Order: sequence, then structure tokens, then C-alpha cells
Amino acid sequence: MRITIKSDKPIWKKNLYVLSIAVFIAGIAFSEIMPFLPLYIDTLGHFTHQQLNFWSGFIFSGVYFVSAIISPWWGKLADKKGRKLMILRASLGMALVLGSMGLVTNVWQLFFLRMLQGVFAGFVSNSNALIATETPKEKSGQALGTMASSFTAGNLLGPFLGGALASAFSYRVTFFITGGLLLISFLLSLFFVHEEGFKPITEKKLDKASGVIATLRSPTLIFGLLLTTLIIQAANNSINPIVSLYVKQLMSGHGNVVFVSGIIAALPGIATFLAASRFGALGDKIGTHKIIIGGFIGATILFFLTAFVHNTVQLGILRFLVGFTDACLFPQVQTLLTKNSPAAVTGRIFSWNQSAMYIGNIAGPLLGSFIAGISSYSMVFIVTAGIVVLNLILFNFNVVKNLSK
Repeated sequence: MRITIKSDKPIWKKNLYVLSIAVFIAGIAFSEIMPFLPLYIDTLGHFTHQQLNFWSGFIFSGVYFVSAIISPWWGKLADKKGRKLMILRASLGMALVLGSMGLVTNVWQLFFLRMLQGVFAGFVSNSNALIATETPKEKSGQALGTMASSFTAGNLLGPFLGGALASAFSYRVTFFITGGLLLISFLLSLFFVHEEGFKPITEKKLDKASGVIATLRSPTLIFGLLLTTLIIQAANNSINPIVSLYVKQLMSGHGNVVFVSGIIAALPGIATFLAASRFGALGDKIGTHKIIIGGFIGATILFFLTAFVHNTVQLGILRFLVGFTDACLFPQVQTLLTKNSPAAVTGRIFSWNQSAMYIGNIAGPLLGSFIAGISSYSMVFIVTAGIVVLNLILFNFNVVKNLSK
């Protein structure tokens, strides 16, 4: 089904306009439940401190566990059946699942729905794939940059909006609103996105990972970048399950914890949105890998300092600064993957990168919750700083050395 809008703009520009809006809305929907999810879990039973930390990490990770396994399969299916079909599958499926989270009565039901959310993942990645394949190569960087900015803008607005909605209404009503936002993304994609000239991939050799690897100039470099993505996500997401609980501790249980948590969760996204394109341009001049190394060094210092804050103002400042290091890391890793992957297999490489990202999203919350359970919230930040140092060492060994060859 399609609605045709009379316009002199080429199809790829129309798709870019519509999908950048849809991805912005999806970014809000995906991130607005994060500030209060651990607090919502706390309302679903009577949990000890350790049990609450365990369930927070477990439920954060559920969606990523399924997504990590199924993402390459969806990527292969998109190459054969079309990206628009995958966009519609993901947006409608997640609209229903996230809306249903407002109806759960126990923690196991919430965990099941988070797992089911992972089955329907892929809206943003397939939107990017559709834009990348239909946009002229000389315009692809600009187009994908627009998509990244739209999603980042939604992500940074989401936590603030989610905290405000949960404070004004309730946790459950906020889930219903989130499902409605994703339904809007589905309708925009259904009626206004037109996939033109799709050619399914039929080469048998590219059905297998070995065939993709054989086309790579430096497999060590590519897999080194995938490992870098995994550890970046693990480090960043080790913080997610405990941010609102850390805020609650710093505020000694007084004040609007949900609202403050939403603001603090949004601050890194604001900095990333402001800096990502600038760091990307700088990387083109001095070397993208140098930007990544700078990001590692900055993140190590900031995570370590966060362990010793005494109030939410100090926490907010450091989390805002972490957003600048985020702008140096994941977007720049994607840039290096693009520059070092043959065009014919870029889609498959990016699906592997997405799986690596999800694996990191699994490991991070579990690690953060475990450390918080046996030690303290401050120790989570200290251990995370150590993980970033390890990533810097591995990046130099696996990537930087191979870039110079």
C-alpha cells in the first residue's frame, strides 16, 4: 500500500524525509521507558536490594539477547525480501509489544515481553539499509548522517519525555503512549515509504559467513572493530540498570527521582547529538582511529570520576561529558567499517556489527547489576573505566596496526 505525494523530489529524498521522522519517533519510544524501568520493576513485587538489581539487569538484557541471535537472519531476509517489509514488521510488532508492557502484573510477564521485543527488533537498522541502498553514493554520507541525527535526537528527548509522562500519569500509561508512537512510525512507513528498484541478492556464496569473510581485505581489522563495538556497548550499558537507583541514593529518597533520572539519562544524548558530526569531520582530516582513541581516554577518566560524585549535579555534568566521548566511539567505528568493507557485503557486515552491539547490550547490564549487587553503585563506574581501558588496548592491537598495513 502506498500514498503518492506529488513532488519534484526524487524518491530517495522523500524516503529520507519520512524515515528520518519515523526514526526520530522510534528513538523517543525506545528510550523514554529507560529512566523508570527499574522503578517499574520494583512495583511488580517485593524485592530485596540484590533481587531488584538482578531483575533490572535481566530485563534490560532480555531484548538484546534475542536480537543478537536473530539480527543476522533478519538482515539476510531483508536482502531477499526487501527492507520496507522488515521496517513494517519491526514497527508494528514493537508497537504491540511495548504497549502490552503496561498491562503486566508480574516481573516474568515483563521479561517475556522484553524478549518478544527482541524478535521484532530492526526498525532503525533496516531504515538505514533502505536509505543506504537507494541514495546516490555521493549523497549517502549526508543521508545516513541525517538518519543518525534524527535517531539521536529522539533518544535524547525520550528519557526526558518518559520521566515527565511517568510523573504526570503513571508507568503503565507511559507504555501505552510508547506503543502509540511506534504505531505512528508504522503508518508513516506503510503509506509514505516507497522501495524502488529492489534487487534481491541471489549469490549462493554470500549466503554463508565464509563467503563474506573471503571478500574482506583485512578480516582481523573488521572483526577487531566488531569486538570494539561489543565492548563499547557493554561499558555504556553497564550503567543503565543502576542510573535511576544511583540517583535515588544520591537524593536520599527525597525529591522527584523519576524526573531527575530522566534528565540525567538524556544528557549524554544531547552532547552526542551536538558533537558527532563535528568529530566525524575531524576524523576525516586527522584519521578516524585517532578520534576513537581520544574517546577511549576521555571515557576512562569520566567513568572513574563518576564513582566519587556527591550529588546529582555532579553526576549530571559528568554524564553530559560522557556524551562527547560517545560521539567519538560508536559512530566512528561505523565509519571505519564503511571505509574498510566492500560495498557488496556492507549490509552483512553491518548486521554482524548490530549483533555485536546487542551482545554488548546483554553483557553490560548484567555486569553492572552484578557488581552493584555485591558491592556498590560507585564500583560499577570504576569497573566500567577498566573495561574502557581494555577496549583501548584491544583496539590498538586489532585495528590500528592493521590500518597501517
